[in-house]
Amino acid sequence: MFSGIIASIGKIVRSQPAEEGVRLAIDSGDLDLSDVALGDSIAVNGVCLTAISVSGNVFEVDVSKETLRCTIGFEGEVNLEKALRLSDRLGGHIVSGHVDGVGEVVRFEPVGECMHLVIRAPHSLSRYIAAKGSITVNGVSLTVNRVDGDEFEINLIPHTLERTTLKSIHAGSRVNLEIDMLARYVERMMASLS
Repeated sequence: MFSGIIASIGKIVRSQPAEEGVRLAIDSGDLDLSDVALGDSIAVNGVCLTAISVSGNVFEVDVSKETLRCTIGFEGEVNLEKALRLSDRLGGHIVSGHVDGVGEVVRFEPVGECMHLVIRAPHSLSRYIAAKGSITVNGVSLTVNRVDGDEFEINLIPHTLERTTLKSIHAGSRVNLEIDMLARYVERMMASLS
């Protein structure tokens, strides 16, 4: 589990084909890897991946074909977060690291010191997105301000822009989306009642 509070911006330093996907080497930036053991989970742009090697500030992960199929892929700078410990504060919201779909940035424009972000979600996910609810975009826990059909709006504050890769998106960018986990369970419970 994760919180969607990004700890570091990392960088993909190597990507090599593997039998069932790709193997990535990721420079962790200022993310402390001293307590990361083989098999630990690290969210990379919101995707929960397993550390298979750790050396200094670089860790390696294997990414399956299925993960590559349902995400934006992995290149350049990436948002990083280590898995939560039971004693950690939950500053964002409960995030599983299982991307539900890929959205498209419709608008990304300044409003004062902030940025107004509008994303079009896949229609199949739209019903799970609620105003004042939570959503994860490229691993970042964010609050939805407004929903209009398949599009939703977010206000990005300067701190979020400075500490994540969201500062480099633009209209037309594709982003990983994870809906609020609670919405999934509520739908499942409601379906079992009918």
